[in-house]
Amino acid sequence: MKKTFIVLTTMAMYLLTACSGEQTTTGSESTTQTTDAVGQSGVVDDQSAKNIVQTAAGSKDHTTLVAAVKAAGLLDALSNAGPFTVFAPTNAAFDKLPAGTVEDLLKPENKGKLENALGYHTYVGSIKAEMMQDGQELNMVFEGNVTITKKDGKTFVNGSEIVASIPTSNGMIHVINDVLMPPAKK
Repeated sequence: MKKTFIVLTTMAMYLLTACSGEQTTTGSESTTQTTDAVGQSGVVDDQSAKNIVQTAAGSKDHTTLVAAVKAAGLLDALSNAGPFTVFAPTNAAFDKLPAGTVEDLLKPENKGKLENALGYHTYVGSIKAEMMQDGQELNMVFEGNVTITKKDGKTFVNGSEIVASIPTSNGMIHVINDVLMPPAKK
């Protein structure tokens, strides 16, 4: 009985040690790679459907948005299960802002402002454009509501046309050609 206990304990210790890192052997070389704790955005999975962050990161038209999400520290939040609906301004939309606006928002001391601006583009829940109703208001993560309008078969958010909709594993991305401006605080 004692011998069985010792064998089981030894095996358990071996398994615990083996799970703490990944060992690879190539020829006569052996390397161990430790698995550090990373957020959801650090998970590498080439088999599953891409999430909002992965999809945006793969778009040449959304490099400014991705840089802003990184600067705001929201990579993990938007990589989580969600679901989320993100109204994603293109690089051209950011270029329409007054000179220096984006650069100013990306400064570390303006992280709170950037989080609020990005939160005004994010809705908790997944809504396809065809499910949106004319006059519908969506309560965004930060800064208030946006208004949906429908005209001539097109869908608009705060007057900006949704030019493309992309389903992701954790919600929807609606591509827009404007940066949504939150209402002025009273």
